[in-house]
Amino acid sequence: MRHFEFAVDHGHAKAVNETLGDVRRLRVSSIIVGLLFAAGAVWLYLRHSPWSYILAAVLAVAAVMSWWVSVWAPRKVGSIEDLYRRGPLVPAMVSETRPRGATILALIDIAKPETAVPHYALVVRNVRALPGHTLTEGERVPSVAVLSDRNTSSTAETWQLVSPMPIAWGTRDRGVLRRAVDAVDPVEWQLLRKNLAVSEKVRGAENERMLIDPHDLPAELLERGDDA
Repeated sequence: MRHFEFAVDHGHAKAVNETLGDVRRLRVSSIIVGLLFAAGAVWLYLRHSPWSYILAAVLAVAAVMSWWVSVWAPRKVGSIEDLYRRGPLVPAMVSETRPRGATILALIDIAKPETAVPHYALVVRNVRALPGHTLTEGERVPSVAVLSDRNTSSTAETWQLVSPMPIAWGTRDRGVLRRAVDAVDPVEWQLLRKNLAVSEKVRGAENERMLIDPHDLPAELLERGDDA
């Protein structure tokens, strides 16, 4: 598994990193929903009837669960340093552009560490901005893969949740971005560029990812999987 080290710019990441933004929005929405459930529970409790007590208890439990999510989500994701340190460096490219953002297409091995063979997939992510990059098709966007499962009981060989997180969301230094581009094997950039046309198809696939047939992989990637 290939990693890339650099000094994370906290102020920059807080302002532009959309992964952190997603976590903040989830936390805020969980708190608001919890407050609504709690208010509903109080209202029902004050009606002083057997059925209202039951419903109030149900809403109270829902409120606690919502507030628990607001605490659990940031801890599960970890700090921005954790995300960049744990995630493997992967190639991504701008594959589609829109008036307010773009879609990036990434090449990611979604196999878990204990899996014997690689499972390369094309994964897309819609982004609003990519500081340090031009939003033009084919722009190389070195990223790290954020890998996780929905639950700890999963026994699948591949990660359930996979998303590319651009290095550009963690630093303003263009030298770091160039170094990250060079750290990716040219074979991977070539394979990704070859598949840019399927970006829309990947967007419509389950979990916005599409496995690549091993027969379509360059020998270098298969050898890398064997060596791992």
